[in-house]
Amino acid sequence: MASRGGRPEHCGPAELFYDENEARKYVRNSRMIDIQTKMAGRALELLYLPEGQPCFLLDIGCGSGLSGDYLSDEGHYWVGIDISPAMLDAALDRETQGDLFLGDMGQGIPFKPGSFDGCISISAVQWLCNSNKRSDVPAKRLFCFFSSLYSVLVRGARAVLQLYPENSEQLELITTQATRAGFTGGVVVDYPNSTKAKKFYLCLFSGPVTVLPKGLSENPDEDEASESRFTNARVPFRLERRSLVRKSRAWVLEKKERHRRQGKEVRPDTRYTGRKRKPRF
Repeated sequence: MASRGGRPEHCGPAELFYDENEARKYVRNSRMIDIQTKMAGRALELLYLPEGQPCFLLDIGCGSGLSGDYLSDEGHYWVGIDISPAMLDAALDRETQGDLFLGDMGQGIPFKPGSFDGCISISAVQWLCNSNKRSDVPAKRLFCFFSSLYSVLVRGARAVLQLYPENSEQLELITTQATRAGFTGGVVVDYPNSTKAKKFYLCLFSGPVTVLPKGLSENPDEDEASESRFTNARVPFRLERRSLVRKSRAWVLEKKERHRRQGKEVRPDTRYTGRKRKPRF
């Protein structure tokens, strides 16, 4: 999340910026929780995982476990890695269900090849573009990150990394190193005409070239610039589709629209969409 005084990456190393005070915001600030959870939901949607099948996922820059909670709510198992001890302590206090590891993604992902069915990351990758000491070379750290990420994914799996690039040059640096590491894919931009709601998702494929999902273009349901409020209770995030009757017309239309956003070929809607077919002899 961007701070009021500028970009957090310009304030120093991530392990120092995300201290106990900052970690507390990710536990108590309902607006921050809502935004993080929505981005995690969108990232999971772009992963295009098999429906109804639990997967083993990696959450890079997992922080206090907000995105991991969404993965758990959707029935998946996950492992999180983060560089901030304070954020991981907050995740432990919240009793998140995933396994947590302290580590620097710029030094590589320390897991066996082919360990994960997919990967998400929320607001983390842009930190690798900054140098906080002489040994930090952004291009080298990015390549180390992407090459190790490519290794730990099952062949054909996707990685969806939500990020806040500072400019087009930074985004090009990130995508170039991802391509060097073996990934295909590209950048999906949601709400490109909105200053406040615009979101970048780097969608990476570790297998054959795949159709890139389409970005969202409609206005978001809620204004993310609304006033913050603090609470001790975690605000649950529930998708509207959970209340839809299975196999109903609304359920079918929502499912088809979700597949379109994921880049899958979908037949056009007609007046017969969702209508029960007569039995054939």
